[in-house]
Amino acid sequence: MAATPQKPAAATPRRKVSRHRGEGQWAAGHFTPLNGNEQFKKDDDGLNVRTRIETIYSKRGFDSIDPNDLRGRMRWWGLYTQRKPGIDGGKTAILEPEELDDEYFMLRVRIDGGALTTRQLRVIGEISQEFARGTADITDRQNVQYHWIRIEDVPEIWNRLEGVGLSTTEACGDTPRVVIGSPVAGIAEDEIVDGTPAIEEINRRFIGSKEFSNLPRKFKTAISGSPLLDVAHEINDVAFVGVHHPEHGPGFDLWVGGGLSTNPKIGVRLGAWVPLDEVPDVWAGVIGIFRDYGYRRLRTRARLKFLVADWGAEKFRQVLEDEYLKRKLVDGPAPAQPLRRWRDHIGVHRQKDGRFYVGFAPRVGRVDGTTLTKIADLAEAHGSGRVRTTVEQKMIILDVEEAQVDSLVESLEALDLTAKPSPFRRGTMACTGIEYCKLAIVETKARGSQLIDELERRIPDFDEPITININGCPNACARIQVADIGLKGQLVLNDQGEQVEGYQVHLGGALGLEAGFGRKVRGLKVTSDELPDYVERVLKRFQAEREDGERFATWAARADEEALS
Repeated sequence: MAATPQKPAAATPRRKVSRHRGEGQWAAGHFTPLNGNEQFKKDDDGLNVRTRIETIYSKRGFDSIDPNDLRGRMRWWGLYTQRKPGIDGGKTAILEPEELDDEYFMLRVRIDGGALTTRQLRVIGEISQEFARGTADITDRQNVQYHWIRIEDVPEIWNRLEGVGLSTTEACGDTPRVVIGSPVAGIAEDEIVDGTPAIEEINRRFIGSKEFSNLPRKFKTAISGSPLLDVAHEINDVAFVGVHHPEHGPGFDLWVGGGLSTNPKIGVRLGAWVPLDEVPDVWAGVIGIFRDYGYRRLRTRARLKFLVADWGAEKFRQVLEDEYLKRKLVDGPAPAQPLRRWRDHIGVHRQKDGRFYVGFAPRVGRVDGTTLTKIADLAEAHGSGRVRTTVEQKMIILDVEEAQVDSLVESLEALDLTAKPSPFRRGTMACTGIEYCKLAIVETKARGSQLIDELERRIPDFDEPITININGCPNACARIQVADIGLKGQLVLNDQGEQVEGYQVHLGGALGLEAGFGRKVRGLKVTSDELPDYVERVLKRFQAEREDGERFATWAARADEEALS
């Protein structure tokens, strides 16, 4: 008997099966690039672009540069295109990259630990004069930045820098950026431990190596054994902070996950003590976690601070110990509260060898090649062969004999490089701003310099430490959230209803063991023209209302909004 035909079952809708992409973490097996930046890094390591610069682009000119090299891989060698002149801040977020690009570059010279010989400084100054139209800004990460660099001149610039032991390797890009260090490492009388050997070993082993040349985003490092906590350790991806262990002696307290920009986070202590000779290995473990577990899906969440926030300190330390170091770290103490409010080493200070160092203040980091060569000449004329840059856009001349100090201070004053600055000159920083930066909305450097002059004239008796940080956009390169007065550039309306350059105001930020982010008063924005009046008004109210010994940040936290407006 024939089988009875069966009625076909209704077709079941087929579900689309897709592999969960997660956050693009390599350690989870997610190697498929999830954005354009990850794709061009997979296509070719950023370090490889140097050969094309030397053999093709420098010979054929700007128009020959591949777009993925131009706006991507060239950063691995310290090169960014600068902003085309004449484009106002209102167009920053509207125009395409090729419309903002000038045919000139910013070039960043990497100065790990801020340490320079006078010979190196002189070469930096000479390059500025010959190839960069005199430009040479000191950054708040101890580097020097040139502008107006032609691609045709880059190989010769590299040749001269490398001839004196300097480089631009991984000064930008998704790489381990410059390792900042105490500018008085190895010479300060009160130093806990000299981090210089660790900085040098990290550079020798890892900088320019493809082991860490493809990170989710940039990676910032700070190493200092100064009790002044002088490297802004709280806002670095990894920081080693000098401490005395009660049993093991001097070493470093380990911090991870700090950073600013549009999602600021203070770094967290892992509670681990690291001896000097183990710092490079621990550093490699931390950056290895970032490389393997860091988020690569969204650029806005690709910094280490987001992973640390999700994991917490306990899990991060466990992964570091179990998967990367293969051993336990020693528990250790937190750093002590700094004894001085200023952490910039400005002025005349005795070294542990009996000689002196002299810290002085350019205006908002703005110097030029001629000035840098004169500083090298002055240092040598007064018996010194070493200078340092600081994380406050300042400089220091080391190893000065006592008999030479007064003459050096006078000579610096003649160059408008004072070792006895006002609180405003000493405490004001500014990022590159709209003059050269493609991300900027407003002017910063000239504005900061003008503000210093106005405040010195209007409040000559102000003698409290005060930090005024000016940024041209929300990215916080000038650390606006942790300044007493932080100024974030944006377009605002003036009294006539016109859109003009101005700033959103952050008040009461701080670094140190009481680190925190500034307070934003609702609707508090000032135009650039109103800025001196506003800062003068707030500082005079602080003078009138402060309690004995009260810091500006403490007053700003408790003051009512009327006093801050």
